[in-house]
Amino acid sequence: MVKNLFFHFGRFILWNKQIFSKPENINMYYKETIRQMYDIGIGSLAIVFLISIFLGAVTAVQFYYQMEGTLIPAYYIGYIIRDMTIIELAPTITCLVLAGKVGSNMAAEIGGMRQKEHIDAMEIMGVNTSAYLILPKLTAAILVIPLLVIISAIVSIVGAYLASVPTGLFSAADYTKGIRAFFIPYNVFMMMVKAFVFSYILTSVSTYQGYFVKGGSIELGAASTRAVVYSNILILFADYIIAVVLTA
Repeated sequence: MVKNLFFHFGRFILWNKQIFSKPENINMYYKETIRQMYDIGIGSLAIVFLISIFLGAVTAVQFYYQMEGTLIPAYYIGYIIRDMTIIELAPTITCLVLAGKVGSNMAAEIGGMRQKEHIDAMEIMGVNTSAYLILPKLTAAILVIPLLVIISAIVSIVGAYLASVPTGLFSAADYTKGIRAFFIPYNVFMMMVKAFVFSYILTSVSTYQGYFVKGGSIELGAASTRAVVYSNILILFADYIIAVVLTA
């Protein structure tokens, strides 16, 4: 198992050198990147919006339940929701969800091309398939997913407001005061670092699984599953490492 792990890690590193080689046709790469940005961004907007609004709503209700009857001021709930959303929930939960939606789709798409020998045909024609197929996806993910994370953070805060203020858990003034209290811009920087790192992880791991798949439909399904599982594990591991490094 350890030998297999080092084999895939080494192949992944060498494969990344091929991905970031000079593009043969900038115009083709640009068009493909725009298409991927649309697929990843617009295609994932609805699920990110839905998850984020309920995530914020549940967080507000749960924190109110935990703090009810204590001496902690009510506006602290808004402060806690804001920081928890920015630092942890928005980047991590959003990218875990996107690993399941976007990552599995990328693995299946690239894997299907490998099984139908489309990749082999392009390589015979002299195309650097690693760069042509993967780099636009990677570029699009790194550009779009951080924007989805920002949207997720905003929608989560709005969702917490809708779940708490109209229902009378606490007043709009208290919630607004909490949102504005003790704001540290560095937390937004941490959120963006996580978003960029997680977007690279979920894209590169998923495309790696699809690019090197062997066998038939069963193996392709297993590769898509591995893409999601490995991406989620590495995202959670990177989340811990980033938290330790940036808060030390």
